[in-house]
Amino acid sequence: MNAKQVLEFAKKNDVVMVDLRFTDWPGTWQHCSYPIDFIDEATFEDGQGFDGSSIRGWQSIDESDMLMVPDPETAFIDPFFKHPTLVMYCDIQDPITRERYSRDPRYIATKAENYLKQSGIGDTAFFGPEAEFFIFSDARFSTGPDHGFYSVDSPEASWNSGTEEPGGNLAYKPRAQEGYFPAPPLDSQQDIRSEMCMVMKELGIAVEAQHHEVATAGQAEIDMVFDSLVSMADKVVKYKYVVKNVARANGLTATFMPKPVFEGNGSGMHCHQSIWQDGKPLFAGDGYGGFSQLGLHYVGGIIKHSRALAAFTNPTTNSYKRLTPGYEAPVKLALSSRNRSAACRIPMYSQSPKAKRIEVRYPDPSCNPYLAFSAMLMAGIDGIENKIDPGEPLDKNIYGLSPEEAANIPSMPGSLDEALECLEEDHAFLLKGDVFTEDAIQGWINYKREEEVNPMRLRPHPHEFELYYDI
Repeated sequence: MNAKQVLEFAKKNDVVMVDLRFTDWPGTWQHCSYPIDFIDEATFEDGQGFDGSSIRGWQSIDESDMLMVPDPETAFIDPFFKHPTLVMYCDIQDPITRERYSRDPRYIATKAENYLKQSGIGDTAFFGPEAEFFIFSDARFSTGPDHGFYSVDSPEASWNSGTEEPGGNLAYKPRAQEGYFPAPPLDSQQDIRSEMCMVMKELGIAVEAQHHEVATAGQAEIDMVFDSLVSMADKVVKYKYVVKNVARANGLTATFMPKPVFEGNGSGMHCHQSIWQDGKPLFAGDGYGGFSQLGLHYVGGIIKHSRALAAFTNPTTNSYKRLTPGYEAPVKLALSSRNRSAACRIPMYSQSPKAKRIEVRYPDPSCNPYLAFSAMLMAGIDGIENKIDPGEPLDKNIYGLSPEEAANIPSMPGSLDEALECLEEDHAFLLKGDVFTEDAIQGWINYKREEEVNPMRLRPHPHEFELYYDI
């Protein structure tokens, strides 16, 4: 839709409010609502002002004025508000120069798509993320000078097998690491996941499948049909919004935190990727795993830059509680056709050329999808442009390797701080085409260190009391 059509659509649906949204630096939706009478066609050119200094990781107080300019093609009716509300994604601009903002995640993703076309390699990058999440019945946490704790719970959690419950404990709780694919009554969340799927479908998200995931305590996955980079990043943000709000409407709470449960599988976001040109897939060929040389070079770029990519694909301190050996988390940087313990896998479900894609397995759903998808695409393009070899495939259990064999395979960073150091040392590939700017990269590093890494360093951990209190 264009601006005129959006306003007609709003009138037809009796809209009373217009909600303008954008993602902040870490990837959370921000919004402001306006009465429909306050919005006209000029709004789509002039935008609406807001305070950029109040958005995490953005402007300083002396340069706080910014504009959010709605994109009419993104309009939809919010399914959760009491009053009919039209929602639109916005692009962020400087009110004086009217230039797009270098730290606007959606702008970075748009530039990444444009750079692919300018490179002549292809015209479309497709992404298919598999975002996992937990659905809890209770989530409590608090920190202060005198305390620090968290507690999560779920009626289906294995640790509740001996709990006295109202009406009696009816059992049927998935055992630890046995939550993948069990039918009800072990899977107690079929209906809520289906409700999430129906709302997603209503909002234009094509859903491929939904199921219980490996961990006990309500781990879930809903898979979306792949789409182009910016469009899929838009859908991931909308997907997370739907999951959280449907859970809340059912008296539950959902989180995309990578590792909320100790000794359980964490939540990943495996990212399937491919490049096409003129409607034809470019990754299909007669090489390893049915891949083309171009596709293998793309993988080579991903593997070479993975330690730097981690700063965007695994951007929280909690991400590295998941990226540990075991629990299916891929920490070793290798390629395989079927091995799920490898960082990059070529799925073998179908031999169709159109199905040929690389699955990058280490990202997690705490990432900002605009930044993570853009960074991975730029790494892959760098691999193609420089003909980077992905190395010998590893088609055996990486966790079963001898220490000597394992030592020869590079690993993902062990902490967010290490990932940020890797990004500082290796980010020239992100600067091509002005996709990421030095300001954006340094701003990301500074924000993560100041707001996440350093505060975590300062706080005692509950487990430290168990380890050290009696020393």
